[in-house]
Amino acid sequence: MSDKSLRPKSDRTAIDKFINEVRTMPQNGSAGQGRLIFALDATGSREPTWDQACHLQSELFSATRELGGLAIQLCYYRGYGEFKATRFVGQTDQLLQLMNGVSCLGGRTQIGRVLAHAASETRDSPVKAVIFIGDCCEEPVDDLCHTAGELGMLRTPVFMFHEGHDPHAKAVFEQISKLSGGAYVPFDSSSPQVLRELLAAVAVYASGGSQALEDFSRRGSADVKRLTQQIR
Repeated sequence: MSDKSLRPKSDRTAIDKFINEVRTMPQNGSAGQGRLIFALDATGSREPTWDQACHLQSELFSATRELGGLAIQLCYYRGYGEFKATRFVGQTDQLLQLMNGVSCLGGRTQIGRVLAHAASETRDSPVKAVIFIGDCCEEPVDDLCHTAGELGMLRTPVFMFHEGHDPHAKAVFEQISKLSGGAYVPFDSSSPQVLRELLAAVAVYASGGSQALEDFSRRGSADVKRLTQQIR
């Protein structure tokens, strides 16, 4: 039995939908180091999968080395109104060190601050993409959509990675991704390989654009090669 046949249908659908959305995006510039914001919900509900996120972040760097790499900024929120944004770093161990210094703490979501921060950063110096990983949303939808639309005008797509099955979060995350020009992808903690591949795909897109993503897919796993067929 092939690897493809073993992959859950929901995982295959998520990947296919993601690639179909990415293929329609405008080129994100020539090869070279791009800036990417890696934003995480660090509230209490995310604690069980925080270590997994720390481990998977290495894919963001390893997938783009041949393209000139990435400069990645870690953003997170937690607790009572706490929001942090680190400096941009260019090495896996630097980002891992920053992430290991963070622990989850109960609180409300602050997705609006993530989006507003991304808009501010890209006005200063272009941010090629924003990755957000979260599981819920407790904020006014219209305000989030407004800022997402601003990011769309700035050509800074937001890739919303949705952990779990909260229907309200799904609806909001889909709108944010659509208005910003990004993509929405659901996942759960039982499918780390899917998340790993999708994170790598966004990193490659941020560093080299759609053509770089297609080139990367040719050298990837069976799942990544299957994604390439969706682009052609």
